[in-house]
Amino acid sequence: MIVFFFLMIALVVVVAAVTLAVIGGGSEAVLPEAEPDRVADALPETRPVVRADIDALRLPVAPRGYRMAEVDDVLERLAAELAERDARIAQLTAAAAARPGPADAAGAGHVDLTKDGER
Repeated sequence: MIVFFFLMIALVVVVAAVTLAVIGGGSEAVLPEAEPDRVADALPETRPVVRADIDALRLPVAPRGYRMAEVDDVLERLAAELAERDARIAQLTAAAAARPGPADAAGAGHVDLTKDGER
């Protein structure tokens, strides 16, 4: 009988402690408000996106979430495409700058931006 009363008192104490923890301590909250999950390193707005920006990008996870492996694959492909594009632009810019001749020659001012082998 004493054990039963001891367990009942312990149960009341546990329920009271949980209730106080859930309700809080008046004006002072027990748990701080959670800030919304946002992208920590957003893409730059003042310059073009480069591969390093994509490599550093981390997307937030929502309760329903997303398949991280799939998103990482897409971001990896996007980063590779951006790196390839930047290299091609640099190559074409260097070729255009090195091209001698008058500006009115046939094809002057025209730069082929297609990938090599694509037509």
